[in-house]
Amino acid sequence: MAKDAVGRFLAALDPQHREAVGGRPREEQERLAGAWEQELESDDELDTLDELSPPAAEAEAARRVMARED
Repeated sequence: MAKDAVGRFLAALDPQHREAVGGRPREEQERLAGAWEQELESDDELDTLDELSPPAAEAEAARRVMARED
């Protein structure tokens, strides 16, 4: 299992976004991973989902970050 923020973020992405983000420069990946971590920390709805299913909460946060990027 990936331990760094970028690896965890990439794992939370759907396959299409994972490939696209994986091809970006490391600096950009780190920026997106930071936004993802902020989304996880700041959204109360994700806190509740995280208690039920951490992978689902991480995937939802990743989806939100990528939606802002598109």
